[in-house]
Amino acid sequence: MPPLTPACEQRIALLFAPDEVALVRALLLEECGNRLPLLEQADSATMDRYRFAALKLSAGSLDKLERALSVAITDWRDLLVAAGFGHSVTAHLEWQPEPPAQNRRRGAAPG
Repeated sequence: MPPLTPACEQRIALLFAPDEVALVRALLLEECGNRLPLLEQADSATMDRYRFAALKLSAGSLDKLERALSVAITDWRDLLVAAGFGHSVTAHLEWQPEPPAQNRRRGAAPG
């Protein structure tokens, strides 16, 4: 199974609480690795596209991450399309998440 890249580790740290990081890493390694159909020989850099898609759809939620990984196992093309990475093999490289707390502040009403 290809290890997580530093870029993937960075995105995990931005999205998830420190006490969730180990579980997120394990889920990505086990569920979004070479066990995906037709990706048995993919390397870490190639797997970033799928792992970033799952992370993007998770929005920092373990429940949403698990749902995204379930989609990936069924048909990873649906995962890529849902994340907006379906039409470009480099779109995932441009995605940089914001920590969930920053996302919530932006959506909050001015106080």
